Amino acid sequence: MKKQIVFWVLITILASCTSKRRAVLQNPKADQPAATYPSSNVPLKSNEYISRYKDIAIREMEMYGIPASIKLAQALLESGNGTSYLAQRGNNHFGIKCGGNWKGRTVSRNDDRPNECFRAYDNPEQSFRDHSNFLLRKRYEKLFNLDKNDYRSWAYGLKSAGYATNPRYPELLISMIERYELYKYDYPEVSPAKKEHREEKVEEIIEEKKEPPKEEDIKNPIAMQIYEVKAGDTLRSISKNYQVSVESIIENNGLEDSHVNVGQLLVISQ
Repeated sequence: MKKQIVFWVLITILASCTSKRRAVLQNPKADQPAATYPSSNVPLKSNEYISRYKDIAIREMEMYGIPASIKLAQALLESGNGTSYLAQRGNNHFGIKCGGNWKGRTVSRNDDRPNECFRAYDNPEQSFRDHSNFLLRKRYEKLFNLDKNDYRSWAYGLKSAGYATNPRYPELLISMIERYELYKYDYPEVSPAKKEHREEKVEEIIEEKKEPPKEEDIKNPIAMQIYEVKAGDTLRSISKNYQVSVESIIENNGLEDSHVNVGQLLVISQ
C-alpha cells in the first residue's frame, strides 16, 4: 500500500513539472514583468543587418562623405534592423516620404495622417542611395565639410540641422555606433586634396538641386521616443502601447532577451 502511495505521489510530481514546463514554453518571454537587468550583448540579428548593408554604406561614404557608421546607425534605428513595415513592404529603410516630385513606386502607411505616401524601392540599395540624396541639400550642407570618419560631429550636426526632434538623438546614434563598433567602417581621409575634391562635387550637387517647397513633406524629423520601464511592464505590453513589434524593441536596445528592469530606458522606434 505504501509503495502504491509513493508511486502515485511521484507520478503527480512528474505531471506537475511537465505541466509547468509546457506552460513556460507556451507563454512567450515577452510577457515576463520587468525585474532583471538587460544584457549588453549585441543581438545576432543586428550583426546580420550590419553585415548585409555595411558595404553599401561604405560606398556611399566614399562617394559623398557621409560616415558609414552614421548611415548604418540611422538605418538600424529607423527600420528596426529591416523589420519595419516600410522596410518589409517597400525596401524603405529611412522612412522617406513621396514628396511632390517622386515618380517611383509607393507604399501607404499611417503616420501623422492616415495612409500617408512613402517611397518604395526595388531594393534596399536604392533606399540607401536615396538617403544620401536626401541629405544632399542646403540644410545639411555644412556637414559635408566634416571628415568622413568624424561620426560624433555628424551625429550632433544632424540634430542641429533639424533631422531629429529628440534631444537625445546624437547620443542614441553614438551609443549605437559604439555598441556595434560601426566606426570601424569609417575610413579616414586619404588626403586633403581628395577631401576637397569630394566637397566640391557635393557642393555642385547641392547647388544644382531644386529644393522642395516643404522639406517636411518628404521626411518629418525623427521623433524617437524614450520609454522608462515601470513595475509590471513587459515588452509585450510596451510593444502594444506603442504599436511596434517586440523584436524591434529588442533590436533597437541591444537586448539579448526579453528581460527588462524597472527604471530602464528603452528606445522606441516607430
